[in-house]
Amino acid sequence: MKNLKLNEWFYSLQGEGRRAGQPSIFIRLAGCDLACGFCDTEFESGKEMSVEEIAKLIEPHPCRWIVWTGGEPSLQLTADHISYFAGLGYKQAIETNGNNPAPAGVDWVCVSPKVAEHVVARNYPNGVNELRYVRHKNQVAVPEPKVDAEFFYLSPMFDGDQINIKNLNHCINLCLDSPKWHLSLQTHKLTKIL
Repeated sequence: MKNLKLNEWFYSLQGEGRRAGQPSIFIRLAGCDLACGFCDTEFESGKEMSVEEIAKLIEPHPCRWIVWTGGEPSLQLTADHISYFAGLGYKQAIETNGNNPAPAGVDWVCVSPKVAEHVVARNYPNGVNELRYVRHKNQVAVPEPKVDAEFFYLSPMFDGDQINIKNLNHCINLCLDSPKWHLSLQTHKLTKIL
């Protein structure tokens, strides 16, 4: 099985979306196929590791949820990787930009679209668990996704690790006007935890 290039890993609380507040082991994989201007993550550097080495790193934590994130985890992660960790008793989530399909076997798929809606629809024809859109005050309407989801979230664009009040108020108003959408704050930034 191919090694994975890890940028970092840490044990913390999920900061946003449906699973907010849930203890999770975050494994950030290096590399991304997009260059979003608001991205606040350094994800290019990393170290290649085998699944056995990764399992040894995360074993001490009592949590049984892995969140594969990035960068863009779908560039490296395969069904074999997912199967390996499932065999160790882990549930697994992926946070992806929607530009590529998630590997088979993932328990929770969160797409935060950074590509055209038809691309997301092509990659996720059966829907996803969670759609989470980052929004700022100049994006006047709610998104019109072409893929179904169990949960729909709007997340105000932050200024680094600081909340932007105008973006926040705009997302609140969008949710109030369109109740299908729920507000998701990046609580890990607000609480200053990883």
